[in-house]
Amino acid sequence: MEARRLSILCSHICSGPTPAPTRLVPVPSSSCDPGFSNKQQPRDSNKGNLQDDCVFCKIIRGESPAFKLYEDDICLCILDTNPLSRGHSLIIPKSHFCSLKATPPDVVAAMCSKVPFISSAIMKATDSDSFNLLVNNGTAAGQVIFHTHIHIIPRKALDCLWASESLKRRPLNVDQEAPRLVDRVREQLSLSDDSEDVCALDTKHISKTLKTQKVTAFCFSNFGD
Repeated sequence: MEARRLSILCSHICSGPTPAPTRLVPVPSSSCDPGFSNKQQPRDSNKGNLQDDCVFCKIIRGESPAFKLYEDDICLCILDTNPLSRGHSLIIPKSHFCSLKATPPDVVAAMCSKVPFISSAIMKATDSDSFNLLVNNGTAAGQVIFHTHIHIIPRKALDCLWASESLKRRPLNVDQEAPRLVDRVREQLSLSDDSEDVCALDTKHISKTLKTQKVTAFCFSNFGD
């Protein structure tokens, strides 16, 4: 059964003699927050009223066309209409949530649980051997449509898709920067209403361990066995 579903997914992406017609997505109505204009900053919220101007909500309601790859009771996967690579797809929840923070954990879990299955089909259909899993959460991160969605972007060797892949990375400062950052993140986690218990770790010990590993690696690289 799983193999049959995989082959159906592949057939939607593989190019054939004639292009597949655009398909409307007839699915139940979604619950959507009041809309945002392009100039408005999105606000975090849970499900609310139907949103008329959300492009994903229109697809979910069957009002706008889309190339549908997968669908279940919680989420939908469609081809991106402005793909970064062939097979670039989006997993979207059938209820409207403007950000990842506003999306209930069980909905996020349901979306993510389909990634291995869907991405496998997309890679096979596009002859790719890799993919990026991406969420643009917030304006500064490049989010344009404020309805939570996950990008699956097929990749091939030397495709030069991301300019950032050629940027030089700066080593983490394990003496001061890392311990302070860890403390600040833990503080925010402890203040969160839905936070889980975070294991108490000794940042000084971690810093010392990382230093030791660097020294050991240096000795091996310079003096051999």
